[in-house]
Amino acid sequence: MTQNVYVAGVGMIPFTKPGENANYDVMSAEAITLALADAGLDFRDVQQAFAGYVYGDSTCGQKGLYRVGMTGIPVVNVNNNCASGSSALFLARQVVATGAVDCVLAFGFEQMKPGALASAWTDRPSATEHHQNAGAELLGPLDDVPGALRLFGGAGLTHMRKYGTRLETFASIRAKASRHAANNPLAVFRKVVSTEDVMADKMIWPGVMTRLMACPPTCGAAAAILVSEKFARSHGLRTDVRIAGQALTTDLPSTYDAKDMTRVVGFDMARNAARLAYEQAGIGPEDVDVVELHDCFAHNELLTYESLGLCGEGEAEKFVNDGDNTYGGKYVTNPSGGLLSKGHPLGATGLAQCFELTQQLRGTAQARQVEGARIALQHNLGLGGACVVTVYQAM
Repeated sequence: MTQNVYVAGVGMIPFTKPGENANYDVMSAEAITLALADAGLDFRDVQQAFAGYVYGDSTCGQKGLYRVGMTGIPVVNVNNNCASGSSALFLARQVVATGAVDCVLAFGFEQMKPGALASAWTDRPSATEHHQNAGAELLGPLDDVPGALRLFGGAGLTHMRKYGTRLETFASIRAKASRHAANNPLAVFRKVVSTEDVMADKMIWPGVMTRLMACPPTCGAAAAILVSEKFARSHGLRTDVRIAGQALTTDLPSTYDAKDMTRVVGFDMARNAARLAYEQAGIGPEDVDVVELHDCFAHNELLTYESLGLCGEGEAEKFVNDGDNTYGGKYVTNPSGGLLSKGHPLGATGLAQCFELTQQLRGTAQARQVEGARIALQHNLGLGGACVVTVYQAM
């Protein structure tokens, strides 16, 4: 990769609860239109497009895109579970960085149903079958606990048993998310809750997780326009946010061989992606100012502090108690409210994280603004598995 890649424009629509949304193609077109307007470009300037989504038939990306325009460009649909949006972003950056094209659209969307995640296909093996089997081996039978909750809750339980982490620490992370989301007009949940509120909520796994510690099913869309420096200069576009490093990784043998629930849910995959992204960007975790990470459950946010190197293994509870995960601390994590409060429309999440971090590095995040933010870190995880870590730099 030889060319610098810049985020020329971003767009995102307000996330909603299932049933309160427009159809996926309408949401997609709106987010794409916002990104084009933010960049100051016409759709005819776009040379390729990558669409991220999980729940939908083939070529759903084209259906959303065709509402904006039909120019005959290549369109690739991407499904990498909850990392679909950032995987679309990864592919978009790759084709610009290698000089194949100069202006690419990445967008993501999801039209979800209420309730726990479920497979649309019941006549074939699940893509996460090995993960579920590993969880069953390590945790025992938990048939009354939904699959994703079982895996991430089990990883949190492992951390609790290994390091003495308290349930209240996960509740504190959820309360922090709500305080951040209160300043985000695009978040689905903007009500501030306290640590005590989270602890008093319905216990969905006794001693391990309350309902508020899990992200809600959400509908929404987001988009980003990536361009080369040559294209930006010739079209008078902004070059104030650069993608300085990025990596997409998949599972390692340790996912199963380590016999550790934190590894089953992608700890090593995330650590590997972070290492590669830091090396590309020429930075270390200590240089990061603001982070958007994959807090599908409060438990995974805590684990991700460690996998990204924001603190050492076993040190996450102290990291939270010291306030190093919010304003005034070492790293402001999920100023958007994260998946827990902003919402998690699976295919849109990676692009929504890009939207937030671009605003932060531009200095236009308003009440959420992290003062002096220059380096931003994005982490987006999909079980099965895929993990994308991206480093953004203000220029």
